[in-house]
Amino acid sequence: MNKIREWISIKTVKSPRLMVLLGVLAANVVFIVVAAFVILQLSPPSLEGSGFWNSVLQTVIMYLDIGGIETVVEDVSQAGILLVLSSVIIILIGLVFFTYALIGYMSDLISSFIENADSSSRRLRISGHIVILNWNTRAAEIINDLLYKNTREKIIVLADSNKDDIQKDIDERLSDTFETEGGFKNKLTIVTRDGEPGSAKQLGDISIKTAKSVIILSDNTIRDTEQSDPGKMGKGNIHTIKILLQVLQRAESGAPSDNLHIIVEVEDDWTLALVNSIIAHKRRKGKYSIVPISVNKILGLIFSQFSIMPELNIVYSTLFSNRGAAFYTLPAEDPSLSDERFVSEYLAGNSKALPLTVMRGDGGKPYCYYMSDGEPDIHCSEPAPLNEGFKVSLNPDFELNDKYIVILGHNSKSASIIEGFNAFCGEWKKNDGTDVLDIIIIDNETSLEKQGYYKTFPFVKEVIAADIFEKELICNTIDEFIVSHDGNGCIMILSDDAVGGEDEDADALTYLILVQDIINNRIVEDPGFDPHSIDMVVEILNPKNYDIVNNYSVNNIVISNRYISKIIMQIGEKDSLFDFYYDILTYDDPEAGDSYSKELYIKKVDKFFAQIPEPCSAAELIRAVYDSSPDDNKSVVLGYFSEDGEMILFSGDQSGIPVTLTGEENLILFSNH
Repeated sequence: MNKIREWISIKTVKSPRLMVLLGVLAANVVFIVVAAFVILQLSPPSLEGSGFWNSVLQTVIMYLDIGGIETVVEDVSQAGILLVLSSVIIILIGLVFFTYALIGYMSDLISSFIENADSSSRRLRISGHIVILNWNTRAAEIINDLLYKNTREKIIVLADSNKDDIQKDIDERLSDTFETEGGFKNKLTIVTRDGEPGSAKQLGDISIKTAKSVIILSDNTIRDTEQSDPGKMGKGNIHTIKILLQVLQRAESGAPSDNLHIIVEVEDDWTLALVNSIIAHKRRKGKYSIVPISVNKILGLIFSQFSIMPELNIVYSTLFSNRGAAFYTLPAEDPSLSDERFVSEYLAGNSKALPLTVMRGDGGKPYCYYMSDGEPDIHCSEPAPLNEGFKVSLNPDFELNDKYIVILGHNSKSASIIEGFNAFCGEWKKNDGTDVLDIIIIDNETSLEKQGYYKTFPFVKEVIAADIFEKELICNTIDEFIVSHDGNGCIMILSDDAVGGEDEDADALTYLILVQDIINNRIVEDPGFDPHSIDMVVEILNPKNYDIVNNYSVNNIVISNRYISKIIMQIGEKDSLFDFYYDILTYDDPEAGDSYSKELYIKKVDKFFAQIPEPCSAAELIRAVYDSSPDDNKSVVLGYFSEDGEMILFSGDQSGIPVTLTGEENLILFSNH
């Protein structure tokens, strides 16, 4: 008896719903037996169908159908008033014991099922999906970029955040895209879950082993902690490491999907070093690949390129996304394939995609890289019809113009931006050996002191310590800069990513207003002044501020979060793209000697060519430039910017793209130098 009581006690705690159901059924069985006995005793012998089991049947009939009393009491006068009253009582008790109890139980069971289905406790049996762990300001951009893919995608979000807030972020971002661009079909299936991304059980519940890619983002709560305690800024993110280890634990158990892509977003050197250490010790070939994305490093490199060649903002925003032309990669069939043989042979047999380079990944496996509207164009084997007599003459003494840059403000990418400038100056010098860059930095004293006032960088010609409220000093410096460098100057405004909430982008917008006022005053003083003669690169963190900046007719608005989101999404599909992206964003090491890394360059037509080419097709220009390039600096033309700033990319049918150059256009080139 004690064991029975113990069993009941345990089951009541562990499975209360089951015990309630068993109790309801047991009570009904007992009552049916008692009621059948009562009916048997009260029924006169003259009634048909007497007997205990018949009484049980009649009791069940009354349970299920109140009208069934007629089959039990066919003749009231014969049955007697006690049988009638007993039958009525049985029916009333049956309504409570059976009908109402069972209905209540089933209603609660259905409500519980609905509640559990909408919670994070129900296991999802799914495969081929994209998993996003943690949530931050870049996450919605990742999901938004999937709208441009031609395939249906399933996305599971697991974050220690309010799922309603996450869903609101997603809905706002997607609705903005639908409203501004339209034409999309709803191809995304998105499931959001509120839970702990580092929990092995919850990772198992979202079928982490059968996912095609897992994206581990920096946690918003970590950023909030750093904002409240600046001393913790950049001190490492152990939460990211814990999640990565749990994901690897799940991936290594059982049989995960082939080649699971794990993308890890890191924002500091400590976390990056630890992730790289994990990669070195834990990677198992064929099961998964791990790619760490150093957010500040990559964005710093991007910003340094944009301030030197602002048009690259437009180029990258297109090619780093799933919309229109993009970068693609495929493994090379020939392990000995060289860069020059790949490009020359491909150009001879395909006119719908552009071959770029061959790079070797882990184990020396070669990958071919392309620019194309899609993978089908890469496999197309249609040679371009060419005018065999078409030739071009390149300027052997080409050099970039001097570039003067003012940087206003700072962010966590400032050090990486300067590193990018330093690498550029190591690769590019004027013919007289002097630096191409001349940089002025205006920032507050604290930030400048943290960077050592940039004394080790000779291209930083002037450093001005000024708080954002020191309007006169800032405005006088910028006004003098605009007057002195009309046509070859760039003003870069950085948004401080160490602040959030209402202060997000506040400093950048303030700087923008000051600069715009200076430009407006310059127009009043000199009606012939061209406001677009000074390039402006403005960083904003919150896409909602885009329209505010755009109203100021800024040449280039950089939404930094979107760039990282695009890169993460592209690498999530093909992790071999990471090496390519890092290569094109990184100028050659000043100590490396000869140029070996390929980058994208913007070069003026009248300077790049010794003689302006005759009107031709894009296919003819691409092949003529490649053939005329020196062997140590082969150039592939990706497109050009017209005089009015419109970008024309040579994707799709190159033979059908007419090209007429005047000399004022800017070519988009992929080359070593």
